[in-house]
Amino acid sequence: MTHHGMTGLNGLNHFCNYAKNQTLTSGRFGRIFTDLPPLYTDPDILRNLGAQNGSMDGGTGSSRTDTVPVGQVFFGQFIDHDITLDTSSSLERVNSEAETENVRTPTLDLDSLFGDGPEGSPFLYVQEGDFSGVKLLTGADGTAITQDAALRAADLVRSPGGSAVIGDPRNDENRIISQIHLGLINFHNRVVDTLASEYEGEELFEESHTLVIAHYHWAILHDFLTDMCGSAVVWDILGNGRQFYCADEALPFIPIEFSVAAFRFGHSMAPQKIQVQTGDSAFSLFGDVLGRGFSPLSDERAIVDHNEIFNTAANQQVQMAETMDTKLATTLLNLPFINEGETSLATRNLLRAQSFLLPSGENIAATMDRPEAEVTQVSDFANNASGGVLNGKTPLWFYILAESEIIGRETRPGQFDKGEGLGPVGARLVAEVIIGLMELDSRSFLSTNRGWSPEDGLGASVRGIGDLLVF
Repeated sequence: MTHHGMTGLNGLNHFCNYAKNQTLTSGRFGRIFTDLPPLYTDPDILRNLGAQNGSMDGGTGSSRTDTVPVGQVFFGQFIDHDITLDTSSSLERVNSEAETENVRTPTLDLDSLFGDGPEGSPFLYVQEGDFSGVKLLTGADGTAITQDAALRAADLVRSPGGSAVIGDPRNDENRIISQIHLGLINFHNRVVDTLASEYEGEELFEESHTLVIAHYHWAILHDFLTDMCGSAVVWDILGNGRQFYCADEALPFIPIEFSVAAFRFGHSMAPQKIQVQTGDSAFSLFGDVLGRGFSPLSDERAIVDHNEIFNTAANQQVQMAETMDTKLATTLLNLPFINEGETSLATRNLLRAQSFLLPSGENIAATMDRPEAEVTQVSDFANNASGGVLNGKTPLWFYILAESEIIGRETRPGQFDKGEGLGPVGARLVAEVIIGLMELDSRSFLSTNRGWSPEDGLGASVRGIGDLLVF
């Protein structure tokens, strides 16, 4: 029924039709597509698909996007660490999302940076002077290992054994993400400096924390998601609402389809080598200069100039990410820091998704009302890309990579750019979950003040993630 000045809300029948048949428990993962059958693939097929010299091995060559800075790939890794941490599931058994603990909070609250705050995690904060309990510590404040002054000033705080003293140790697993973590610490500390004339003590921390979170959310929404998912799907969700990710009683949760499949798209965009300073060489992601992860900064050439890997006001030439496709850099198919078990990141992704009983990409795409011709096109392409072993039953992660390669990101309505970002299924899943996490967070501007913009905070020039890191 409609009345003068009123119309039915398009898509209302889609809202919250999914995830209804489950009881969500705080601190556990959930599921969007509860009624679809799980896909089983011979594990030998999955191992061969993800192995070095297998169908997913992109070798040591490079095929870059035109529009996505390489830093966004590692920012995506940072976001993932902010909202998910699974320490209990196994590749060697069937896992239940409802019984798998998510150690991180399912909100974009930067708890990997702030921990439990100055009282709950005092070891992360300055403990003396005017900014005691307000500013976060960096290596410049002193560290327990031996480093020269330049390296110490450009590194995280470290324990005597060299471990990073941060809220989430995974943010030290490669040099790029550790430097992003440090950059966000520095951003918080500079926001503190900016507000110090108006506030002090606990109030200064709270005001700074609120402003940092607001800018972080803005950068995710207007920079990261538009790069990776395309403006068309982002603005459709913001204008017409979420169709698939919904939460009963406004309880945010991390869907297993997102965690173990859709949000692992960035693995295909990570380069074999990366340049982090102007005019310098590109170094192997896990080589001698950048290090193998979980280690102190030991070479000044590994200090990341964020202007080199993100778009900023400096307008430097930025290194772009690898195209999003069914190939991974060969170094990711034999990870040097895994000493036992499966070393291929691709194989681990495929096996983990199967252990959580994920449906096929084709079934999920059909349930999301994707056109039959499109699903067939992606399915056939995925089968060919796999060497003809999938036969219309494609693991969700591989399906998402395949549609990125053959269809591409909907940059603007009706304009699809192959290899530049996520295709229709992947983009919708990723954007709905991340936007949903913000809309369900009472502290986010999407929940409390949808009129907020960076002009109300630090000024119009601080908008993208690169702007935050060089502020």
